[in-house]
Amino acid sequence: MKQDLRKRLLERRNAFDTAYLSAAAARHLAGFLRKRDAREVLLYLPFRGELSPLELLELYPEARYHLPRTAPDGLTVHPFASPREHHPYGFEQPAANAPRADPRRLDAVVVPGLAFDRAGYRLGYGGGYYDRFLPTLPETTLRIGLAPAALVLEHLPRDPWDARVDWLVSEAGILRTIDPDDQVKLGP
Repeated sequence: MKQDLRKRLLERRNAFDTAYLSAAAARHLAGFLRKRDAREVLLYLPFRGELSPLELLELYPEARYHLPRTAPDGLTVHPFASPREHHPYGFEQPAANAPRADPRRLDAVVVPGLAFDRAGYRLGYGGGYYDRFLPTLPETTLRIGLAPAALVLEHLPRDPWDARVDWLVSEAGILRTIDPDDQVKLGP
């Protein structure tokens, strides 16, 4: 089910002007991070048409930025300026010997995704790196999904191990996600 949905959403995303959407989303994200005084921020290097958070480097230069490295044993955090290498999937990431940063010091994590739903669950590419990483962070760390507004869906299929983000940023603005476990039932 997720594989078919990924294929359909990738086709939809390929039609978007990601440069325009990325710039608009980055403006919203910069203001959001500045307002919350986020100084240690994990970004990602976009690939396959993902929105790019990299304009933040100019829009919000007060922060110190980091990048993730994915390997079979999980996701690690490295300074943005670390030497890079190509991952087998084709994107760039910090090299295996790059210095590490302490993920517990992160104020915010910008999470890529093919799509997100209103509850903050994401559809990625199936590696589960962020699903294992996000729960290890302090509760105070801002977990922010970045995607085009057209790919913020009402509901996505999810597995018990899927981790959610608390905020979604798109070209349309900032959206607080709704944790389905925190919702109060209305009515009798």
